[in-house]
Amino acid sequence: MTDHLTAWDASEESVAGNGVAKRTIPGAGASLVRVVVPAGVSAERHSHAHEQFVQVISGSGFLETEQGRKPFSAGSVFHFPAGTWHAAAFETDTVLVETNFVS
Repeated sequence: MTDHLTAWDASEESVAGNGVAKRTIPGAGASLVRVVVPAGVSAERHSHAHEQFVQVISGSGFLETEQGRKPFSAGSVFHFPAGTWHAAAFETDTVLVETNFVS
């Protein structure tokens, strides 16, 4: 049975070599991922086979897409249709929540 109420801390945390920490809450058609990114980290140009929304909870940096390079900060929302390339540079410690749609 799925918990109707949960906390991020209830999900196991994975930490990459660059210090990026992720916690995932899976669902049937989508997943939520809390991502904590240390200042100075960059995400190289990449894309996903699925649609993705990203909410910036705190922090700041720059997002690069085919539409150019734009600053982001708390309250920003990214939307990437499947196959859309994007890259990011994080100026400050940043917390994101990704919504990843799976088919």
